Formats: sequence, structure tokens, C-alpha cells
Amino acid sequence: MIAPLRYQTVVIGGGFFGCSVAVALAEQGRKVLLCEEADALLTRASYNNQARIHNGYHYPRSVLTALRSRINFPRWIEQYRDCVVDDFEKYYAIARRFSKVSAQQFRSFMERIGAPLEPAPARVTSLFNDALIERVFTVRECAFDALKLRNLLEQRLVDTRVEVMLNTRAVKVAADDGAISVTLENAGANERVVADQVFNCTYSRINELLAASGLPRIRLKHELAEMALVEVPEPLKHVGVTVMCGPFFSVMPFPARGLHTLSHVRYTPHGEWHDTDTASRNMGAFLKENRPPTNYRSMLSDAQRYLPMLGECVQKDSLWEIKTVLPASEEDDSRPILFQRDCGLKNLHCVMGAKIDNVFDVLTECAAAV
Repeated sequence: MIAPLRYQTVVIGGGFFGCSVAVALAEQGRKVLLCEEADALLTRASYNNQARIHNGYHYPRSVLTALRSRINFPRWIEQYRDCVVDDFEKYYAIARRFSKVSAQQFRSFMERIGAPLEPAPARVTSLFNDALIERVFTVRECAFDALKLRNLLEQRLVDTRVEVMLNTRAVKVAADDGAISVTLENAGANERVVADQVFNCTYSRINELLAASGLPRIRLKHELAEMALVEVPEPLKHVGVTVMCGPFFSVMPFPARGLHTLSHVRYTPHGEWHDTDTASRNMGAFLKENRPPTNYRSMLSDAQRYLPMLGECVQKDSLWEIKTVLPASEEDDSRPILFQRDCGLKNLHCVMGAKIDNVFDVLTECAAAV
């Protein structure tokens, strides 16, 4: 019998966080294997999102999340400069009704965390419905090009000699004489590798691996999320807008397609479930073959009440993904990282970043775990 290949670290999941963890550990001199079920890296949640690099503005009800974004924002810009898109103006508008923060509360919060903002110019405020919008602020926020980010991480994986296996699904893990055995499936055939440590970075599928391995699952909430890809009218071509804080919307540049995403707190989710539900095991496979009816018209109908010019948008496509959050985040809209060590097995660690600027917090935890 041929002995299974042995690694110091196996990382499961080839999204932004999985790739970043693999690179960081390989830079420490570790022998790392990265497994990804798809035929390319960064094709799921790392691509199907708003492409927003947070700077604290989005979380005026969570001091910790906002502060971590403020701290991580300049680091992200520096380390991923070639992927950053900052050639657009960014505005946050506070609604007069149904907002969970007032304009004064928003301003005070941002001053507290050191996030720069100033009143938007008259040419911008005139675009909004004054009856519904209390105040508009100019802020500092950027976007990233998901395709350039993929290329950059692919090169970093090569440079650090991480072994990458695509089209490879981690079926289960098990204890193996002080190490961890990982059963991998590729082209219908199974093989087994052994690692000192395993990092489960599969985002919405974290519990799938745990359940298949007979291990306790983590409490997670999921949403089937749609973001419409739209062509905006000329005055908004180089503009991003977020109306908050509550059941409102965002229009953000999506550089990888040369379009904007339109997302709405009420209409982007097409359904939600927790990992106690059987649906959580089937939705990923469902999305591969199916697309639900779009909620674009409902998104647009509400959004253009606040910013009438959006009525001239043209939908080109939609991005679909499973969005996963910690249930506790529903109370204050926080986005802490999930880093759970020894998830049923010693040295099996589960990782979820929630938003892209959290990567530095994740890497700090990974460094402490090895």
C-alpha cells in the first residue's frame, strides 16, 4: 500500500481567504497543499460580491467592525495596490425615515473612529430626493478588481510553492495518529493525504465538511443573495452610492465587468436558512444549475425613489451567491471574523472572513495557531 502524501498544512477552499492563508503559511517555510472544488480560484464568494474595500462607513452600529476596517483599509490598499480601483467618487447618504442612525449620529461615529468625511457638493446632493434623504457625505472608499486579485494570488501561490489541486473536493477529515487525514475526491476517485494542520476556509460550506466528518457544526446563517449588474447613466459612471442605515441599497462599481452592482437590503436576499435546515446542504449544488427569478425590478423601484437617476439603469446580469454570517451579527450588523480552533479535531481550524479587509485579522489568528 502506498503511503498517503504528507503535508504540514492543508488548506481547504481556494477563495481569497483560503489562498491568503496558504500563502502566509508557505512564507513561513511550511509545506502547504491548497484544495479547491472549482476549476479555478476565487470564483465564488470572492468574485460574487460588491467588490467593496471597507473603510468603516458601512458599520455605524458596530464600533469593533468599523475600527477594524479603518485599521485594515490602508494595509489592504498597500498590499494589493494593483487590484485597487479608486478612480470614482464615493458617497454615503442617510435616509430621513427608517434609518437606524441619523446624519448627526453617522458623522459623530465616523469622527470617533477617524474615518474622513465631509458634506457632498451641491452637484451631488441635487441628484437625491431631498424629501427622503437627510444628508449626503463624501467619503473615502475603494473597490477591487476581482480578476486582477485572482491573478495576483495565483502568482503568489506559485512564488511560495504552494501545491494547488483544482477540481478537488475535501470529502471528510479524521484523526490519524496525531495528525489529520483528509479524504479528497477528484474526477470521481478518492485519495487521502495527511497533514499536521487543516484550515477549513470554505465559507458557506464550512459545516458541510464538519457534518460529513461526524463533527459538531458551527452556528451559521445563510442567505441566497442576488446583486444586479447594471449599466448606470453617465453622471454615475464614476460614482458609488450607499444609502443607509437600514432597509436601503448600494450602487458600487464592479471593475471586473466594467459595470455597477445594485444591491438592496430587502431584495438582495432571496431566502435564508440556518445550518440546522436540510436546505443548507443543497443550495450550492442548486445554484450551479439554476437561477431564481431576479429581484432587480423591486431593487430599482425602491432605489430610484431616493436617487431618481437610477431609473435610467439597464440590467446586464446578476451575481448570485450564498452569503454566510454569524447569527449574532444580525443584531448590530457587525462582521467579525470566525476563527474556531480545534473544531472537533485537534489542529482542525475553521476560518471565515466575512469581508475582504478582514484578511489581516485572519492571518494573525493563523500565525498564532501554527
